[in-house]
Amino acid sequence: MKEIVLLKYGELALKGANRYTFESILVKNIRRRLRDLGDFKIDKAQSTVTVTPTDDAVDMDEVFDRISRVFGIVALSRSAVIEKDMDAIISSIGYLDEALENVKTFKVNAKRADKKFPLGSPEICTQLGHHILERHPHLSVDVHNPDLVVWCEIRDKYAYLHAGQYAGAGGIPVGSGGKAALLLSGGIDSPVAGYMMAKRGLEMSAIHFASPPYTSDRALLKVKELCRKMSAYTGRVKLHVVPFTEIQQLIGENCPEEYFTIIMRRFMMEIASKIAENNNCGALVTGESLGQVASQTMQAIACTDAAATIPVLRPVIGMDKEEIVTIARKIDTFETSILPYEDCCTVFTPRHPRTKPHLADVIAAESAMERESLIEAAVRDTEIEFIDETTEFI
Repeated sequence: MKEIVLLKYGELALKGANRYTFESILVKNIRRRLRDLGDFKIDKAQSTVTVTPTDDAVDMDEVFDRISRVFGIVALSRSAVIEKDMDAIISSIGYLDEALENVKTFKVNAKRADKKFPLGSPEICTQLGHHILERHPHLSVDVHNPDLVVWCEIRDKYAYLHAGQYAGAGGIPVGSGGKAALLLSGGIDSPVAGYMMAKRGLEMSAIHFASPPYTSDRALLKVKELCRKMSAYTGRVKLHVVPFTEIQQLIGENCPEEYFTIIMRRFMMEIASKIAENNNCGALVTGESLGQVASQTMQAIACTDAAATIPVLRPVIGMDKEEIVTIARKIDTFETSILPYEDCCTVFTPRHPRTKPHLADVIAAESAMERESLIEAAVRDTEIEFIDETTEFI
């Protein structure tokens, strides 16, 4: 009996004339995520995608796990593929044995997309339910609150039998909304911000500011590991590591301490804008949450935004820490984010930062620095690495 993964998408079905483009990007993303697991036949029809392995020895648990994190899919199931014949469907009930043995109640749902099939949905449900009860006498039917829902779907070419649907990652396919660059610090918030914008179709690059010897090699490895974990949802991440030591030292030597964080953030925004534009990214993404720290007040954000030359997206701006942590745990970045390796923002935190700065005062405070040449040097000396789920760090 052939087993496939059956995928459903919700929001994509509403895309009208652009729907084909979104579907094509989704299929491409699925192929990319499965490319090292084997060869697969991927078909789409009636708001459904079927992923069929060409090799029966493929690890279907791993296939299912990877696809569950592909944005654009609202629900997915492991399903048996059966000829469109009621006797053949009934003969395949054994495919459901493992799932049915672990529950007490069930019901059957049928979807007859092929209206030429001789039985209607109620008849399909009745016959399947009868034979399931004969095979598993410990079960009882509960149509209101069952432990398990058995699905039988009659589609254009085949019938599909599966034991329930699991929630997919939702959203729209990565790459369908353009490209953006994530300012990735190594903390809890920025990976969550990257995940949330990838869910809305943005292909994510990442920009990290490193300040050796103030920040360690372990801090950089931590950021690379965050990229690896993010890539399970975002796809491959192009990581830009910006040398930031000289700029931070010059800020400390030339600028009032109370403005240090704001001026540092302004340099980051301008450098990140140039890197983003060089990589055809239309926006920056940050993990700022309003009021969380001194540099995330409205006044401070206004001062840093003034240095950016492209839009800045802040998907977690209105979330509290617990909400952000919940998502970080879900996407498996939390434990990495809290490793005790400091980033350049925490190393150079002033004792009494200005929380309500005025832009004119900030510009005056940074006027002693040669901004343009420092920014050009940082962009020029930035190192690049591509990271995905299979990347190993030495």
